[in-house]
Amino acid sequence: MTTTKTRLQVHAIDPTRLDVVRRNGTDGHGNPVHAFPASGQGEPLRCCLRMARPGESIALISFAPFDHPSVWTEVGPVYVHADRCEGHVGGLPDELRTGPRLLRTYRDDDTMNYDHNTLVGEDEDIEPVLERLLALPDVATVHVRTVLPQCFLFAVTGGVPVRPARAPFGGAASR
Repeated sequence: MTTTKTRLQVHAIDPTRLDVVRRNGTDGHGNPVHAFPASGQGEPLRCCLRMARPGESIALISFAPFDHPSVWTEVGPVYVHADRCEGHVGGLPDELRTGPRLLRTYRDDDTMNYDHNTLVGEDEDIEPVLERLLALPDVATVHVRTVLPQCFLFAVTGGVPVRPARAPFGGAASR
């Protein structure tokens, strides 16, 4: 039997979108960008997908995950570094990968798929839930959000399905 695992692709806020915000001094929704020192008490940074450290220079801006016209466009508050940072590279961010989280599912045409929106419980790892959702034929993107305010954290898409490597003579390869 061959099993398939979906390679998750994690998407922080596009650094070029944030460059425009920082250069213009407004968030694109009419709000001035003001830098302030982070308290380090619950400020998830959407630029590098980690929690802010006390004293780091951050800003709270309005942000819409969709960068094109859509009836599903929602604007909400997000924390970002006040200056460009290293961004996020890699898989699920360690500091933001457990619940509670709301996982909002969207189809290829960016319409919300209410049937698969999922609430992930306290301290539960979101990875297996994301893999299950993105393996569904009618889910193309998942927005990972906080539970109570439902603020956008990051988006996840499925990459090319990854099949376990096969060892010579049909045995399973080790990784």
